[in-house]
Amino acid sequence: MSRPIRIAIVGAGPAGIYAADALLKSDSAQEPGVSIDLFERMPAPFGLIRYGVAPDHPRIKGIVDALHQVLDKPQLRLFGNVDYPGDIDLDDLRALYDAVIFSTGARTDRALDIPGVGLDASYGAADFVSWYDGHPDVPRTWPLTAEKVAVLGVGNVALDVARILAKTADELLPTEIPPNVHDGLKANKALEIHVFGRRGPAQAKFTPMELRELDHSPNIEVVVAPEDIDYDDGSIAARRASKQTDMVAKTLENWAIRDAGDRPHKLFLHFFESPVEVLGEEGRVAGLRTERTELDGTGNVRGTGRFTDWDVQSVYRAVGYYSDELPKLPFDIVSGTVPNAAGRVLDGGEHMTSVYVTGWIKRGPVGLIGHTKGDANETVACLLADHAAGALPAPAVPDPDAVVKLLEQRGIRYTTREGWYRLDAHERALGRPEGRERVKVVDREAMLDNSGA
Repeated sequence: MSRPIRIAIVGAGPAGIYAADALLKSDSAQEPGVSIDLFERMPAPFGLIRYGVAPDHPRIKGIVDALHQVLDKPQLRLFGNVDYPGDIDLDDLRALYDAVIFSTGARTDRALDIPGVGLDASYGAADFVSWYDGHPDVPRTWPLTAEKVAVLGVGNVALDVARILAKTADELLPTEIPPNVHDGLKANKALEIHVFGRRGPAQAKFTPMELRELDHSPNIEVVVAPEDIDYDDGSIAARRASKQTDMVAKTLENWAIRDAGDRPHKLFLHFFESPVEVLGEEGRVAGLRTERTELDGTGNVRGTGRFTDWDVQSVYRAVGYYSDELPKLPFDIVSGTVPNAAGRVLDGGEHMTSVYVTGWIKRGPVGLIGHTKGDANETVACLLADHAAGALPAPAVPDPDAVVKLLEQRGIRYTTREGWYRLDAHERALGRPEGRERVKVVDREAMLDNSGA
């Protein structure tokens, strides 16, 4: 009698859960069946949905409803608060499963190599996002003493950071932010936020909805300089090729020609300004120097040799995420990805038997959450093809109970699907008296206690 294919997925964010969904929808799920264990270093699932999406984006968080439908399948188990490789490593997983899929995403900031980036009050956007999203492994306080702030980057994370800095604490109170974040934001002194991009409006990586939302706050006046609205042949071609690019450009054009408003917090979107140095005094941020750029005809830019010093007291770098290296797996330090062919991990050009990747650890931190579905489908198709071809060696211990025994022997306090629902109910109960959907629990031990781990 054949047994189900045993698969471990490391990382229970959207990428990992989409991989589980692809497995559950495959023909193999019918015969011989699939048995999936999701391992997640946090006590709660959903990865960047919980710890990377701004709290004032409830529509994006609605994706959680779809992820729950997968998480609820009986063929799937969740093991939260289990760290790779600290609690369970590759040798363990290979001994227990036919195949392992890594979907660990990207959670740190990509480096920005300019002078002064290490000064006090120079921050990575990922760290700030983790703070306002209530990540248990970051400090509970954040110094928000600067009245003028620079944000480097023109993607959605830059907009999130700028918007959270520009909104009032009370605007964000109806969201799921924990009390320590609300207290921190109440002390925020920021009155001017300056977002800098080195190229033009047609090269911005914002999505139209994210951009328009900046203007919905009664406290934020969005300002775009008319001289920053410029296009070359490459930019015009980019607008014609992409409806989203065109919508972003039109929104920015409309803001550039409107009369100045009187909302108390100003959010400036600057284009054609390339950051070249974070200026400092006594070891602390005292300004930002940028070089004015100009389009070269192709949509790219070149420097003009004209520099501007901006009066800011803190700088946030939102120039991209970067994945952590995974022990016992190859790693490309330039791209921040695990080398792979269609999801099959490559070590020296050869497939590392039974090991696969999906999501940002596979292709880099680009694209929206929905793009990870295509990644997952491709990776799962390769995995199942390898299994059908007899290329996956059988695990030494395929018994589903073996991993439970292993974790208990090691004294790992892990959460389960049922435990997550207990924590979820607790957070919702915390929010109910205030008319909020939930109040997020930050402390890891409290998360474990309320999950019954």
